[in-house]
Amino acid sequence: GAFNAVDDLQRMVADDPPAGTENFVVGRDVGVTPGKVVLHNDVMELIQYSPTTAAAHAEPILIVPAWIMKYYILDLSPHNSLIRYLVDHGHTVFCISWKNPGYEDRHLGMDDYLQLGFHAALDAVSAIVPRRKVHATGYCLGGTLLAIAAAAMARDGDERLASMTLLAAQTDFSEPGELALFIDESQLSLLEAQMAQTGYLKAGQMAGAFQMLRSYDLLWSRMVNEYLLGDRTPMNDLMAWNADATRMPAKMHSQYLRRLFLDNDLSGGRYPVGGKPVSLSDITLPIFMVGTLTDHVAPWRSVHKLHHLTTTEITFALTSGGHNAGIVNPPGNPRRRYQIRTRPAGGNYEAPDDWLVSAPSVEGSWWPAWLEWIKARSGKPVAPPPMGARGYKPLADAPGQYVLEK
Repeated sequence: GAFNAVDDLQRMVADDPPAGTENFVVGRDVGVTPGKVVLHNDVMELIQYSPTTAAAHAEPILIVPAWIMKYYILDLSPHNSLIRYLVDHGHTVFCISWKNPGYEDRHLGMDDYLQLGFHAALDAVSAIVPRRKVHATGYCLGGTLLAIAAAAMARDGDERLASMTLLAAQTDFSEPGELALFIDESQLSLLEAQMAQTGYLKAGQMAGAFQMLRSYDLLWSRMVNEYLLGDRTPMNDLMAWNADATRMPAKMHSQYLRRLFLDNDLSGGRYPVGGKPVSLSDITLPIFMVGTLTDHVAPWRSVHKLHHLTTTEITFALTSGGHNAGIVNPPGNPRRRYQIRTRPAGGNYEAPDDWLVSAPSVEGSWWPAWLEWIKARSGKPVAPPPMGARGYKPLADAPGQYVLEK
């Protein structure tokens, strides 16, 4: 245990990753689904994945991960990669890989992530796969950004989206769960003062907040096992990804915490895009939502609140697991289960606890159910599109450069 403690201390002083992460190198062990970077700008790289089937569903899928995390949580090892699962089942998949910001990026705000991130990616996808609507998928903060974009597109008459999928993503922050402990005016002012000096929120600050929320699981039990009992917990791909933390630009993080968490502007119809507020009630796309039962980041009852913010069709799946393990949920795990129900467009609102009692339960992973949901809203399979086209030529092999930045 003492040797483990000394090793961890040396790694912390040298700013080295935890022991065992050397076995999970991005591009070699994780994040290995073949593809090409077809767009590179100051905020993100867009990856188009190589087809593995002779035909693909006509409508492509665009994935918007959170910039609070590196995208390859959705492309971990081949056996639990959601991206590989989609590609192998005949889907054309694009995924955003966000830049890990530094001091020079301190001025980037939510509008930059919306325009240079989502909209730039959607423009590229629409050019590479022309005359086809896009299934947009957002995870965590990426899902919140996607919901903002979809509301603005509905307001402005932009009909390029075929559907919207939100994975553990909040749109109403009136009950954000335990993270609310860290979000009030005084704490935000302190945080903004710190970020004014560094230009970004340090990765360690975010990791420390989550450790405090789940102190037994993430802090004390680990210290007892590794330092008192001398029993190193074997590293796995999800743990290695979790240790590969990211930063967030000062301006964006302040806007996100104030306008969404503290003031709840999005659900209140006050969040502006292009100088005009957007309303989630304008969204008429079919929506697939996933909540995770033990989520400490986006509590499932908070995720469920979108049901009373829009009257469109919503299919809601509540799966076992937490914010990460509930999403990285490949078929074949006998301990997984989920509940699922569709509220038709214009249907009555059902409170979360009532939904929990009445929604049918299914054994296994929610991935196949989502696959069938997308298939039902897609056209017949066609020949896969080229890798990059119409001004978006391949620039580099996946996973690109941004995901490798420390």
